[in-house]
Amino acid sequence: MKITGIRATTVAVPLEAPLLHSNGAHWGRFVRTIVEVEADNGLVGLGEMGGGGESAEAAFRALAPYLEGHDPFELEALRFKIANPTASLYNNRTQMLAAIEFACIDLIGKHLGVPAYDLLGGRIRESVPFASYLFYRYPGAGTGTGSGSGGTPEVRTPDQLVAHALDLKKRHGFTVHKLKGGVFPPAYELECYRALAAAMPEDRLRYDPNAVLSMDEGLRFGKAIEDLNNDYLEDPVWGLEGLRQVREKIDTPLATNTVVVNFEQLATNVLHRSVDVVLLDTTFWGGIRPCIKAAGICDTFQIGVSVHSSGELGIQLATMLHLGAVLPNLTYSADAHYHHLAGDVIEGGPFRYVDGRIQVPTGPGLGVTLDRAKVAEYAELYKELGGYAYDRDPGRPGWYPLVPNERWADPATALTAI
Repeated sequence: MKITGIRATTVAVPLEAPLLHSNGAHWGRFVRTIVEVEADNGLVGLGEMGGGGESAEAAFRALAPYLEGHDPFELEALRFKIANPTASLYNNRTQMLAAIEFACIDLIGKHLGVPAYDLLGGRIRESVPFASYLFYRYPGAGTGTGSGSGGTPEVRTPDQLVAHALDLKKRHGFTVHKLKGGVFPPAYELECYRALAAAMPEDRLRYDPNAVLSMDEGLRFGKAIEDLNNDYLEDPVWGLEGLRQVREKIDTPLATNTVVVNFEQLATNVLHRSVDVVLLDTTFWGGIRPCIKAAGICDTFQIGVSVHSSGELGIQLATMLHLGAVLPNLTYSADAHYHHLAGDVIEGGPFRYVDGRIQVPTGPGLGVTLDRAKVAEYAELYKELGGYAYDRDPGRPGWYPLVPNERWADPATALTAI
């Protein structure tokens, strides 16, 4: 089996509502690039990368000469062919490599008639547990629940946040809840976090302000939640050294997805422990296989692992499910933005949660198939709406955060629909 070509299509898939985070917002849609790698036996492997547009599509097309004639089984050679560590200082192809690795694993599985997890060490769990991913958000006009008009209500106050969490728990069965913070002043978000704990005392919690708290605020927040049923405190401050200082002074485990995203940083965390849990991302790490390798290192040095979410559609979610299926040391529920989507590009529609878990696909390769009509629909939507500035908030023109931040949104002001 040899690769004969590659296609890339950028899509915009609507969200139930625009989602706020510490550095800006998701403006009511996820923009992703769908990658299709063709082989000489007629099979097509699927991949996915965040962001997109004509530049991403052109970048993938430019890799065709690297890929043509390459055997998809030769994944290690593929890594050096596309993302040689020295050459990558100039071309930064890690996320492109990940999308192509996904597609090659999909091709191999389809060629052999086996699911991806059988290529990755074998499945040890049939479904993967997920945490709810709670965002402060603008009101949406779409398909979400919670308002009489059929739109999706804002999430800004403690009561609104609790109502949202309880609704997700009822619909999807979540028993672990992650609050994406760093939007409002830390003392206010602490009030919201404690309201979640009071409303669901048997459930576990996580808080992630995306590293915008000062050292003082990070320590203050960490101390103030020590009595709660926390999984971990994720990236309260920026950098391995900042996290190490917080970790030395609080009892809650620390986690990161921002500053341990490659093997050099993982080695630093092994030698000088800054975090207790590493959130592995199949895109950020360059594929599923590097995540498995990193998980093995974490297992050796008793560092916890979870699975990070970077705004995935069904293809990348499938990679997360196959990763979760094979990791013996996945002791924390995975993250997913997935329940915020109002659609998907895969046949059968979005994956479904049952008791807070998603079943691992058992079909050949990644076990997902493109819904061509949906791809065409969402490609047209991308052409209509274009991309968006992830690091800007459309409700606060001209705003951008500092690190550490002091430019918080006003919790007393209702969020205006955009």
